Amino acid sequence: MINKKNFFDQFADKAVWFTGSGGAFIGASVLVIIWAAVGPIFNFSEVWQMVINTGTTIITFLMVFLIQKAQNKDSKAIQIKLNELIAAHEHASNRIVDIEDLTEDELDQLHTFYEKLGKLPRKEAISESPRSIDKNPCNHRYK
Repeated sequence: MINKKNFFDQFADKAVWFTGSGGAFIGASVLVIIWAAVGPIFNFSEVWQMVINTGTTIITFLMVFLIQKAQNKDSKAIQIKLNELIAAHEHASNRIVDIEDLTEDELDQLHTFYEKLGKLPRKEAISESPRSIDKNPCNHRYK
């Protein structure tokens, strides 16, 4: 598999890895301790308070985007793994592979179908009820 990451992808991966490390936590803790320690020198002034407020606000703002990028990547990887499991199982419906593109109402209907299936006694669920949406006439429109 070719691994051509652009600069932002590489930066985001490294930044997310670093900010989730113990070293980053210790570094942030040391900065807060230093900031608190110099408070008496600056007479706990408004400028002294604004330094930590501004710094943490900027860092939080930027981290939101890095965390979202990492979350999107993780979600996509998990989705692909689940799709592979669905595709590999002979009784699973391949139509489930792209359900993330359905509307909220359509997803609710599928959720209700599987919720009802999960509440059936084990023997009944295996023998009498269709386990796949492809075999359920009520869900024919999803085919």
